[in-house]
Amino acid sequence: MSIRRKTSFYALRTTMGREIDVALVIESRIKDLKKQNRDPGVKAIFVPPGVRGYVFLETSRLASIYRLISEVKYVKSGQPIKVSLEEVERLVKPKPVIEMIKEGDIVEIVRGPFRGMKAQVISIDRNKNMVVLSILEAAFNVPITVPGDYVKPTRKSGV
Repeated sequence: MSIRRKTSFYALRTTMGREIDVALVIESRIKDLKKQNRDPGVKAIFVPPGVRGYVFLETSRLASIYRLISEVKYVKSGQPIKVSLEEVERLVKPKPVIEMIKEGDIVEIVRGPFRGMKAQVISIDRNKNMVVLSILEAAFNVPITVPGDYVKPTRKSGV
């Protein structure tokens, strides 16, 4: 019977724009250790989109992180930062489209009978996930109501 260790998440500070390079070097070192039948205890390496300057690791052994990052060129700090599961979920989970748009924005309709058309947002009902739009290519102004996931933001209002 094997004893299962609890894993924790750690953030490594890196040079901005070099997150993938650091993740690949760590991955290579983990593969080398596994070839030697030594388990570093790292369960995952990830670089969340939109988060610059950090690489995240899930591991059951903090000491193994120090060995994996020693002398990696783009790691800025040798001290990993412990991160909670809730913070990791917030970073990885994508935001709903309806949270990124506001009244007056120009959007593209990506589903339904009006697919491919550009429209301006008239109003938003976040509780029901519905958006009222005015199609820009129409000869006259007819408001339509579509689900929030039918639209993709293209331009902010006033831009």
